[in-house]
Amino acid sequence: MRELLDAVLADEHSTLDEMATGAFSSPFHFSRQVSRGAGESPVALRRRVLLERAAWLLQHGKTVTEVAFDSGYESVDGFARAFTRAFGRSPGRAASTGRTAPTEHSHWLPAPNGIHFHSPTVLYVDSGTPTTESAGDVLMIMVRHDLDDIETLLDAAKGVDERQWTRRRLPGHEPLHWNGPEESLAQVMSHLVADKQPWLATIEGADMPPGPPSDLSALVELQRELTPRWLALVRDIDRRNAWQDRVIDALCDPPESFLLSQIVAHVLTFSAHRRQLARWMLRDADVDVTTLDPDPIMWHRKHSGGF
Repeated sequence: MRELLDAVLADEHSTLDEMATGAFSSPFHFSRQVSRGAGESPVALRRRVLLERAAWLLQHGKTVTEVAFDSGYESVDGFARAFTRAFGRSPGRAASTGRTAPTEHSHWLPAPNGIHFHSPTVLYVDSGTPTTESAGDVLMIMVRHDLDDIETLLDAAKGVDERQWTRRRLPGHEPLHWNGPEESLAQVMSHLVADKQPWLATIEGADMPPGPPSDLSALVELQRELTPRWLALVRDIDRRNAWQDRVIDALCDPPESFLLSQIVAHVLTFSAHRRQLARWMLRDADVDVTTLDPDPIMWHRKHSGGF
């Protein structure tokens, strides 16, 4: 669909035949594919997006004449008629109103697919009306990517011998003073896996766990145990909108309170740091990490088929 949209909106394509040729397709097949995928014919989609672009340009200081010819119209009158039919006001009025009191997305027209002109280099795809879900969608991408990435790094570490596993690569490295040094791959991976465990125990009201293991096989087993518990905890907090709930840790001196939102943010922040550090240490141990893409965008596309 992205390739089809490229053909629809390419600067050099002004007709259906040119769009189809750009997509290496027949006009009939191209039109049917775009209409099925976007709910709008390619000609109508291009015309609408170019009119949105025209409105944006008018709001940003271009003259009506400049915009008319820049939008592919043969005359200013023809552009003015098309613009007025689409927006319900003349291009001159849209220009003056937009410059004095611009509003977000005021250059958008109704669209069956949410595809809109956003800036000279960006299309915006509006997903539609908000759902009942919270911004936890973003949170769950981060949480699930974190867990999957840790599992990937544990798997990669299986190719490291004991000497490389325990070698001090960053003498004095101690990102959290109460956690002790994280100078070796073993120490970084140990904290990467096990540091969710005390937070889980605190929130669940369970006994405090023993110190984190340093053996790789033990870490793999611990990761398998913690993953469903951590996912269930975050989902439950989000479902109940309990981010402002807090736990008070009496083991701290003096006792200290933590918002649930703070705890999850803390875990994700330091996990991201350690995952990148683990990649560097694995590479330093001659492990090929070029295929271990740390980007959550690529991870999400792979796991969700996201547009």
